[in-house]
Amino acid sequence: NEVCPVEAKELLEECDNLWKELEQYQSRIMLLGIETMLQPDTMLDLLILQWKALSANYQQWHKRNPQVISANPDVVLELGIEELQKVKHDLEMALSAVWSKNKQLEEDLKREQQWYEEQKGMMNTLNRIEEETKPQAEQLTKTRGLVDLHNKVLQLKTYKRELLTALREFLEKHYPPLQNGENKYFSGDPDVELLALQDIVEMLIKQLMTTPYEPYVTIDDSFWPPYIELLLRFGIALRHPEDPNRIRLEAFHK
Repeated sequence: NEVCPVEAKELLEECDNLWKELEQYQSRIMLLGIETMLQPDTMLDLLILQWKALSANYQQWHKRNPQVISANPDVVLELGIEELQKVKHDLEMALSAVWSKNKQLEEDLKREQQWYEEQKGMMNTLNRIEEETKPQAEQLTKTRGLVDLHNKVLQLKTYKRELLTALREFLEKHYPPLQNGENKYFSGDPDVELLALQDIVEMLIKQLMTTPYEPYVTIDDSFWPPYIELLLRFGIALRHPEDPNRIRLEAFHK
């Protein structure tokens, strides 16, 4: 206090103010979450580098011997003022860098918040569209499934007609209906009209498909015995295990 003039005290106060302002900006940076932007490996590397620098600085100062600059108070005062001015300049540079970084971080934060709001709005719009179109999609799926099922049924019916037509043509060609003279010769009753092989096969198919739990057909005088024997011999029809007058079509579809 005895040797420092008013100019040195003002310089010290200005340096203290700069330090305080620098600490405020550092606090604002921490509030903005800058420390979370650093990865753990990066922070560890920075701490190691800082520790090495401090250790080297400590070793350097530990080896130095204190030297008396001057015993003259005016010289000491002048050197102190010069050193304080250097510190002030360094603090001003650091403060300017922190202020610039802080401004950049605030702009980045503002952009990130704007992007977040845009993404949030887009997500809400997509969710609303999904909720609105979900019933339509379900209805479309059901309708499409019914259409596919209907098309398959039509294809099966068409295939069934083609098979029946082919079977009818084959039987009419190779096993034509019996003539009246043949009916009287092989039938016990001359008034009974014998069924054609095509009619017998269609009757067996219909009985099996309509009543699969009771597929047997009762044989009467209208069934020509050679046709029955033909169907049994080639495994097309089967007799009832307890009633020989009943036959059924072999379940080829199982």
